[in-house]
Amino acid sequence: MLAVTHPAPDVTEIVTRPDPVPGPNDVAVSVHASGLNRADLLQRAGRYPAPPGWPADIPGLEYAGTIDAIGSQVRRWSIGDRVMGLVGGGGHAQRLTVHEDEAITIPDGMSFTDAAAIPEAFLTAWDAMVMRGRAVAGDRVLVHAIGSGVGTAAAQLGRALAITIIGTSRTPEKLQRCAELGMAHGILTSEPEWTDRVGGLVQVVVDTLGAQAFEANLSLLEPQGRLVLLGTMTGAKAPSADLGMILRRRLEVIGTAMRVRDRPERIELAARFSSNILPMFSDGTLRPVIDRVVPMREIEAAYRALAANETFGKIVLRW
Repeated sequence: MLAVTHPAPDVTEIVTRPDPVPGPNDVAVSVHASGLNRADLLQRAGRYPAPPGWPADIPGLEYAGTIDAIGSQVRRWSIGDRVMGLVGGGGHAQRLTVHEDEAITIPDGMSFTDAAAIPEAFLTAWDAMVMRGRAVAGDRVLVHAIGSGVGTAAAQLGRALAITIIGTSRTPEKLQRCAELGMAHGILTSEPEWTDRVGGLVQVVVDTLGAQAFEANLSLLEPQGRLVLLGTMTGAKAPSADLGMILRRRLEVIGTAMRVRDRPERIELAARFSSNILPMFSDGTLRPVIDRVVPMREIEAAYRALAANETFGKIVLRW
């Protein structure tokens, strides 16, 4: 098979590797498309190694493809089934193996490129808002970087689940497009005193920014509110915060990451997502938002676009 590798920081090659062989409970997937994520940028820079048990030098955290081999004890799937899902690495290869219970069915009629834009964005957004943040119908949730893959997923999930989504961006055009997806209110963080435009306290903040937004995020949470940290785009070392406010309001700061989760966690998440959220793609309630589809051999151009924040929604790579 062909696979993307990074033999040194900021160096990208496409090389030939042996095909992985499925274990007794695994399925082998012929990958047709894979999403690109900021974690891939960090791995390319040598700053985010794969967790144990995943390919150490092949990036890629999500995939969509066709099962072409199954382990001796697999009962859920057959050769030819179309599946998608999350992995800890190896998604940017022509073939990968996963435990059968981690794979998710691709909805009928959906293309592989559309399917590849679902796992990381929608599982992350749903897990952050509902599973970790415990948002329910009627809640107000502030989502930073609303024009990202996770953000555009959150905007749609909010509309579907009757959760009011307030989004932030540095780009007016992204806010306008997210309003069409279901975002109730958009805020330009480039404007002074942007926190005054949130319109009151919120129950949950979903944050990918990190350090620069930390104090503002805490100030915007109502008593017993939850700050769910997904990323540290503006730095990982937050300035001193008002710990007294955290105590008085009984706030929760919740860190979460998909890549480091063990197999039982990933299996449980895939099962709950398949039951609760996947049907919404079939009836048109939810749809993947794709900025562009890039041939895998042109992955360097995709890296540059993502690093420059030029995108709205997901970049998908295809073989």
